[in-house]
This record gives sequence, C-alpha cells and structure tokens, in this order.
Amino acid sequence: MNDPAAKLPRWLRSPLWAAAAVVLVSGCASTGDAPNEQMAVSRAAVERASGSNAAEAPVELASARDKMARAQIAFANKDYVQARQLAEQAEAEANLAEAQARSVRANRALAEVRESIRQLRAEMARAPA
Repeated sequence: MNDPAAKLPRWLRSPLWAAAAVVLVSGCASTGDAPNEQMAVSRAAVERASGSNAAEAPVELASARDKMARAQIAFANKDYVQARQLAEQAEAEANLAEAQARSVRANRALAEVRESIRQLRAEMARAPA
C-alpha cells in the first residue's frame, strides 16, 4: 500500500475533480485564441484617429500605427498573446491621439474666444460714454 494517491483526500481522487481541473486549465489556456475581435476594434480605433487628428497628435498616432502593424505581424505569426497585447496598446494609443487632438482643438477655440473678448473690451473702452 505505497500508493501516493491513497494519501490524498477522497474528494481530490474523484473523477469529477479531475474533470474540473481539466476545464480550469483549458480555460486559462484560452488566452492563446486568435484575437480577431480585438484586432478589428484596434484597427477601427487607429483608422478613426487617423482622420483629422493626424496633425494634432502625430506622435501618439504614429505610436498607435506602429503597434497595430506589429500586432498584425504577431497575428500572422500566430503569436496571439503578443498580438492581443499590441492591439490593446494600439487601441489605447489611438484613443489618446483622439483625446489629444480634441484638447488641441478645444485650446485653439478657447484662445479664439479669449481674443474676441479682448477685442470687445478694447472696443468698449474706446466707445464714448
């Protein structure tokens, strides 16, 4: 009676426990599946950011494009974990590029409003009372 399995508790020796362990391990391995959805979402984010934002956030947009290109290479090489990570990073960079572009446009609009206010005040100061 030198069976090492005999020392395990009865519930660990059941076939149900073994099946649960297999399901758990296979669930953890699912991160290696092809990230088709993430690739599509990231591609769309980069394309959306590439529109009018190219001039206002060139560094962020270039980074997003670079990471998307690297994600596509990893995807083609079936390195799905790397592809998913790079695609997520590309999406984040594209979102950052869009936010930076909005900020630049908002600051430009604010400067225009302030200049208009300054001109109105100057005109009011010159007007006869």
